[in-house]
Amino acid sequence: MPEIRNYTLNFGPQHPAAHGVLRLVLEMDGEVVQRADPHIGLLHRGTEKLAESKPYNQSIGYMDRLDYMSMMVNEHGYVKAIERLMGIEPPLRAQYIRVMFDEITRILNHLLWLGTHALDVGAMTMFLYCFREREDLIDCYEAVSGSRMHATYYRPGGVNRDLPGTMPQYQTSRWKSPADVKRLNENRSGSLLDFIEDFTNRFPTHVDEYEILLTDNRIWKQRTVGIGVVSPERALQMGLTGPMLRGSGVAWDLRKKQPYAVYDRMDFDIPVGVNGDSYDRYLVRVEEMRQSNRIIRQCVDWLKANPGPVMLDDHKVAPPPREEMKADMESLIHHFKLYTEGYCVPEGEVYSAVEHPKGEFAVYLISDGANKPYRVKVRPPGFVHLSALDEMSRGHMLADVVTLIGSLDIVFGEIDR
Repeated sequence: MPEIRNYTLNFGPQHPAAHGVLRLVLEMDGEVVQRADPHIGLLHRGTEKLAESKPYNQSIGYMDRLDYMSMMVNEHGYVKAIERLMGIEPPLRAQYIRVMFDEITRILNHLLWLGTHALDVGAMTMFLYCFREREDLIDCYEAVSGSRMHATYYRPGGVNRDLPGTMPQYQTSRWKSPADVKRLNENRSGSLLDFIEDFTNRFPTHVDEYEILLTDNRIWKQRTVGIGVVSPERALQMGLTGPMLRGSGVAWDLRKKQPYAVYDRMDFDIPVGVNGDSYDRYLVRVEEMRQSNRIIRQCVDWLKANPGPVMLDDHKVAPPPREEMKADMESLIHHFKLYTEGYCVPEGEVYSAVEHPKGEFAVYLISDGANKPYRVKVRPPGFVHLSALDEMSRGHMLADVVTLIGSLDIVFGEIDR
């Protein structure tokens, strides 16, 4: 009989399945995990302290870089906090645009999660499938903000600009023949809303493809069913939110329970799990993609029928149009003051939470009446979920730790901040 020894094992921080710079110190009994101790802080960039040293409107870009898979939802939490302190509300069209891009971001996040989680567990094809659809949605980001990831598109008082009337087109090159370009540009001949509408028509079929590959796949089920079971009571005690909580059977979703923007006008369902294991969390996230698709479609229909402003007409908060700024001295002064000093926010404190793809993302702001926040505290979902990893992994095998890290859906920008 071989001798089984207890030993301590470093998992990461350069392990491809650690999803960032996670260092797990595992205490092993043979191949069974006795204890998992997450070591964090290797990615610390001082986001909250940096945000306290800059005017409010210059920290929106920092939010994109927290969870860099859910960029615009992070922005939403931050600008919502500023708006509540200032007592302003963005125009209705801007709120619809925000909800639409929140749900586009949710699909983006879940596609990357599904592709990488499946890759960690051993399914290579999923990664390629998911990135095929991500590319279309990343093009939507680029069309409104000029950036593929860190959009800085939301602003206190609305969004940076209205949706473009045209989509960027592919050009013939040595990699793309005229026939390829014609096929790729078929759904890009109209506006951004037409492109998104076309995507919502195609996407349910793609989700079916993912489910055909994984949902009844016996290897996938062997690797996820019964792994990392969390009871509903324990999920609430540990502060789990989002798909981690709903996978345990608790139907808590801020979009339904504490609606913000125009979520109270949307028709969608909250998927919940039964067993609280990694397989249920997978099913919840896949169904969330379908529900997000429904919400996006409702937003597209409303936005097509209802033109209007996307920013408050208050030049103390929103910059004047560039044509005005070039011709009118008053507008130039407003523009200059806004981008150098920002604006003073009334004294007070606010906690603003949004339903992030990973759970409850919140920003706690304290204002002392100056143009910079006195205190910024970010409440990221991943940080709380990582604290549950020790309990979830005890008694499982080393290979199951990879499944559990994937099931948590962690991104280290928001954990280390």
